[in-house]
Amino acid sequence: MDIRIHRGNVIQNTATMAYRNLLKTIHNPDQLMDVVIQPVLFMLMFGYLFGGAIAGGVKAYLPTIVPGILIQTMLSAASGSGAQIREDLDSGVFDRFKSLPMARIAPLAGQLFADSLRLLIAAITSLTTGYLMGWRPGVGLGWVVAIGLLAIFMGWVLSWVFALLGLLAKSAAAVQSVSLMTMLVLSFMSNAFVPMHALTKPLRFIAHLNPVTYVITAIRQILATGSWTHEAWVVLIFGVVIVAIFAPLTVWAYDRN
Repeated sequence: MDIRIHRGNVIQNTATMAYRNLLKTIHNPDQLMDVVIQPVLFMLMFGYLFGGAIAGGVKAYLPTIVPGILIQTMLSAASGSGAQIREDLDSGVFDRFKSLPMARIAPLAGQLFADSLRLLIAAITSLTTGYLMGWRPGVGLGWVVAIGLLAIFMGWVLSWVFALLGLLAKSAAAVQSVSLMTMLVLSFMSNAFVPMHALTKPLRFIAHLNPVTYVITAIRQILATGSWTHEAWVVLIFGVVIVAIFAPLTVWAYDRN
């Protein structure tokens, strides 16, 4: 009975903290700019500026750019977790939460759960923008939803990594700087915007080491074949392994703060 009550309290407290973070987002709409405006701007700029040079036209370039912008937006949305956690720590609100009769993990879990909504909005914005520009996947809506969920899952996985960074960093500005550099390196040093064969040998070597390359490749293959491919399973398993490694480290760092 006590175990069931404890679990219920953890779930209830986490839901309350998630609701609190959603209210913060509603009252600070600038926190949604990176998941609403950024994918639209990048899709338009890359599509219309480089579509003709890389693929011969915007429509021909969209099958390449849509998965790339989708994952780049997931990176940007996930990186916001670390900065928000650092801001809460610096303001002392987490210390206040720890003094209340609630599950100690609830503030952290609530933040990461609320981030799922930002990831969902980012995925919808990216895919909708691509569709309005003329992107028409050859598979059914179910597979488009599947690649959206895979992208959201990978964004949530990365949220744990950036949350750990936020707990270990000295300031929110430092988290934002490191997160921005990480996002740019992972997205541009991959096959997100150009075909792999178009890269020089050194860049191709780096892209092959970049995990983002494999996520984007898995999404493109799902959209091309209309089936859950071997690469998609590898990405899914890789995501589970990352959470298994970083979730305990993040909880440890949270308990130390």
